[in-house]
Amino acid sequence: MPLRTPLYDSHLAAGAKMVDFSGWEMPIHYGSQIEEHHAVRRDAGMFDVSHMCALDLVGPDATRWLRHLLANDVAKLTTPGKALYSCLLKEDGGVIDDLIVYFFTPEHFRIVVNAGTAEKDIAWMRAQLAGFKATLTQRREGPDALAMIAVQGPNAREKFWTAFPATRTASEPLGVFQAAEIDGWLVARTGYTGEDGFEIALPAADAGPVWQKLLAAGIKPCGLGARDTLRLEAGMNLYGQDMDENISPFEAGLKWTVDLKDPARDFIGKSALVTRRVDVQFAGLLLLERGVLRAHQKVITPQGEGEITSGSFSPSLNQSVALARLPMGVAIGSEVDVEIRDKRLKARVVKPSFVRNGKPV
Repeated sequence: MPLRTPLYDSHLAAGAKMVDFSGWEMPIHYGSQIEEHHAVRRDAGMFDVSHMCALDLVGPDATRWLRHLLANDVAKLTTPGKALYSCLLKEDGGVIDDLIVYFFTPEHFRIVVNAGTAEKDIAWMRAQLAGFKATLTQRREGPDALAMIAVQGPNAREKFWTAFPATRTASEPLGVFQAAEIDGWLVARTGYTGEDGFEIALPAADAGPVWQKLLAAGIKPCGLGARDTLRLEAGMNLYGQDMDENISPFEAGLKWTVDLKDPARDFIGKSALVTRRVDVQFAGLLLLERGVLRAHQKVITPQGEGEITSGSFSPSLNQSVALARLPMGVAIGSEVDVEIRDKRLKARVVKPSFVRNGKPV
């Protein structure tokens, strides 16, 4: 039986169409995916992301363990609440998951992992904890369970403060990828849409009333459909499509998340990454003809064949866009062919980000 978030009844009351997503009953839309997409780009929308899994890491070896576990380096986190995006790697450099780590003290961190990979991630992490003095506690179930709500869009922060004015003093100074603990909530200036806003982690019992106050402040509920087109326009990877255990960060356009500056730091997968041959590049595609780009479609270039990893219609650009792995040497700005239903359609190769902060990139 699919799992349900603390906001399940709120979704039904709002007329959501529910679907199975990684074993969870989640809203795909509340009537119009396109309207929800535009609400986030132009005003403010909110998403239930309580299916994501929050983990608390506590112990004297917390920092040392994370420096060993992750490709990015948590040693650069020194300000309480500062966050870091990283990949969790296998020994061969393949991506187990992508995640966010929040720093509170050198002995206390919050880790947020994807819904569909949570069980696998936790098992891997706990196996790597052997010999380290730290404990890892999941916060998705039990009396300390958390709900998570993402409020995104150009007016998201102002509307959130309209609903919860007492949070403004602590949350307004936050920089991007920084969080503040406010009366049992973690309010983070992070997101998965390419827009400004907050992601709020709060006690599960508070989720329903908070959702209703956000609705009353004029924030539109949005489903997974809009979340996917928004993240695609922003050029943000989706685990299981743009990367997986057979793909390294270098092959998924995530080289910037691998920190090799400290030669003494030996993280899991490092030796494989530095010796791994990379013969593909990660790029964006803009379809120049009528049609829709989809995952697994073949891309034909003068340098050889590539493949689309994520593709869809972009409501903001009114044309189809995609992320793709292409052969090395395919130039940004060049044209390639995409096989769609036995036809070859023209697409332009672009940097893998299409829309940010409401504007075409």
